[in-house]
Amino acid sequence: MPVQCQTMNNKLLKYFATPRPRTAHKGDFGHVLVIGGDHGMAGSVGLAAIAALRVGAGRVSVVTRTAHITPLIALRPELMVHGMESAEGLPTLLPQVDGVLIGPGLGQDEWGQSVLNTLLAAWNGPLVMDADALNLLALQPQKREQWILTPHPGEAGRLLGIETSKVQQDRETAIASLVERFGGVVVLKGAGTLVLAEEAPMSCCHKGNPGMATAGMGDVLAGVIAGLSAQGLSPLDAANIGVYIHALAGDRAAEKGERGMLAGDVLLELRNLVNP
Repeated sequence: MPVQCQTMNNKLLKYFATPRPRTAHKGDFGHVLVIGGDHGMAGSVGLAAIAALRVGAGRVSVVTRTAHITPLIALRPELMVHGMESAEGLPTLLPQVDGVLIGPGLGQDEWGQSVLNTLLAAWNGPLVMDADALNLLALQPQKREQWILTPHPGEAGRLLGIETSKVQQDRETAIASLVERFGGVVVLKGAGTLVLAEEAPMSCCHKGNPGMATAGMGDVLAGVIAGLSAQGLSPLDAANIGVYIHALAGDRAAEKGERGMLAGDVLLELRNLVNP
């Protein structure tokens, strides 16, 4: 399958070329709900939520374990944080939001499974599935058109029931199989991240660097994509543009050196990239 590499840059330049209207308000730029952060994993959901804000989302809410409310608000007081020890209250939040990200730090225990099942039963809007949401999806496969799946090679292997090495040997075939099996848009992360949807050309990103091979980078990417999706971009455009912005931010952060680069360093570069 031919891989086209030029689409991401062109769409990025077009989308961010125009300043915001002077009469804009936060309601114009989408409300993202980020779900995740089982015990001890508040950092993952926090990175994703901040990334959504940094690419221009008007509001970001977080659903996580109750113990994480205070740390997350201290980390970024602009976040609206809801503590939930069960999934019962989740459907009441969904009518208020424009897009959902689930998975960062979600875990695969009863809490994560319950929250994911409740969300999938109640939400049909824009949805980014990352991290443990993908591992749980591998156990109970289903197909949707409105979601964006963001697996790394290991998660892709679990979704397809094959070894990670098989994914890496033929990444183009692997992502095509993921789209066929699960629908929507798939972002296959790694060196030369691929993006594919049904009836759309495959695109790839040759930006990025080895300094991004560290914890939390995937959480930031998922938050970037969710933030763009909630602002009204199509799932395919949100994925393509989000991958490119994330990679460019990584390259800017790496100018100070690849070793020791953190996901938080990439967060700091996002704002400059989404403004004309």
